[in-house]
Amino acid sequence: MNTKVHAAVDAAGHLAEMHLSPGQDGDGPHGRDLLKEFEPGQIQHVLGDAAYDGDETRKAIKGLKAKACIKPSKNRTTRKRYDKTRYRNRNQVERFFNRIKQCRRVATRYEKTIENFASFVWLAALIVDLI
Repeated sequence: MNTKVHAAVDAAGHLAEMHLSPGQDGDGPHGRDLLKEFEPGQIQHVLGDAAYDGDETRKAIKGLKAKACIKPSKNRTTRKRYDKTRYRNRNQVERFFNRIKQCRRVATRYEKTIENFASFVWLAALIVDLI
């Protein structure tokens, strides 16, 4: 059993919102679910990797009055443009995941239920923010 953590972090790398999904699920639909947690105008830019590059996801971002900065997937027929300079800031998300995986319980997923695992991810995010 594996679980994917889909996270929205702010510019400082702090967890803003999180969703969990089964490991075999695609990233796009869960990324759109994550975007539903935000109000239009609440965010200015959405940075994401190629797994989140889909027309529906881009429509959801546009509905939030935000700009999408998502690296286009290799199988896209028409390549979408993205701001490569801004895209470099996506490392904030990667660094967030590296920090929470320092908590062994999150990295190895000892928890049997998804509710408990989600609680420990939030707790790990809180701890790494305080350190």
